[in-house]
Amino acid sequence: MQRRKAAEAAKSDEQEPRKDTAKARSGTRDAATPELFEEYQRARDPKVREQLILAHTNLVHYLARKFANRGEPVEDLIQVGMIGLINAIDRFDPSRGIRFATYATPTIVGEIRRHFRDRGWAVKVPRRLQELNLAANKEIDTLTQELDRAPTVAEIADRLEVSEGEALEAMELGDLYELPSLDSALGEESEDSRGVLGDYVGRMDEEMERFEHRARLREALRSLPPRERRIIELRFFENLSQMEVAKRLDISQMHVSRLQHRALARLRDWVRKQDSA
Repeated sequence: MQRRKAAEAAKSDEQEPRKDTAKARSGTRDAATPELFEEYQRARDPKVREQLILAHTNLVHYLARKFANRGEPVEDLIQVGMIGLINAIDRFDPSRGIRFATYATPTIVGEIRRHFRDRGWAVKVPRRLQELNLAANKEIDTLTQELDRAPTVAEIADRLEVSEGEALEAMELGDLYELPSLDSALGEESEDSRGVLGDYVGRMDEEMERFEHRARLREALRSLPPRERRIIELRFFENLSQMEVAKRLDISQMHVSRLQHRALARLRDWVRKQDSA
């Protein structure tokens, strides 16, 4: 008997915070009365707008979580949803007798969906063309059923009320939504020697790159005085030490070091000037 009373008392204590939370939520909803919307519509007071935003933040959180685990952080989706909420507050007309949550939900969800659409394209594409691409795909399916054949570009453009060029551009942009991976397999699965797309993609020719560097180096060396050019050739092309260069040119090692340092400085200056030209 005493255990039962203790359990009931504990259960009662647990329910108290829930009641307080429910009261808090109720208070938040009460703050967002039609009168508050009417006041904002009349005066456009930023403080009233802030109250309305805070009063409906939970709606944004609720809708954003419906799109969780789709590759985008929920925090980012909430930020995007808040843009939709603000737009809905600015456009809402309380005189129409519609509940604000009913009115705002499509606006918030639409903003989140646009965020996914913008982020989903492999190549940055203007939103107008993205929307035209979606509309073109829908019309292709509709016209195919109506005509019992594949529609022409002119028929699609006529249905979309755009030029044939715009319709064709929108249809071609669909290939940019998801670019193929370089690891994509080519050929039939039954083939033993199937390659991947990356095998057929051109790569930088290392020998060509070395050739360009050598050509540029020769041009830079021609800008040096004869003795300094000879020291660089002996030191870095024939791999002689400074002592061996000094003996070859019949000068002191100190002089070789000084001329080498000056020649390298000239070469650096030449490269900088060429890059900035």
